[in-house]
Amino acid sequence: MKVILLQDVKNVGKKGQTIEVSDGYANNFLLPRRLGVIATKRSVEILDKQKEDARLLDEKLKKEAEILKEKLSTITLEFYVKSGKDGKLFGSVSSKQIVEALKNKFDIVVDKKKFIAKETVNTLGVTILKIELYKGVIGDIKVHVIEAK
Repeated sequence: MKVILLQDVKNVGKKGQTIEVSDGYANNFLLPRRLGVIATKRSVEILDKQKEDARLLDEKLKKEAEILKEKLSTITLEFYVKSGKDGKLFGSVSSKQIVEALKNKFDIVVDKKKFIAKETVNTLGVTILKIELYKGVIGDIKVHVIEAK
């Protein structure tokens, strides 16, 4: 029996995949647990539409990430931090502070977990941090740390 999987099933297949299974397995396991549906002409049409919608959404999100990348390239965030001798900072500028500054000053929302390098900024001057905005779209955030007087 041909079945379209609605969820990932271990050792069987992934969500959205059309597979051939025995009638008993489909009737007694997959269908009652709503893990799959019988592959009819109508269900295949629905699956194709869902895949097309997902593809369009993916393209839209990628375009938005590209626009955000361009916007971030023009922004320089400034932080005033106390420092000691030789320019060593007391503390550092964390990714949480960077995300809050982007939200408050520029109304840009990014996830602090998406920073590629998990380091904090702990030197005076300009540091460029990389952040993954979407799959394959990596933006740069310039952070300028200035000594507080």
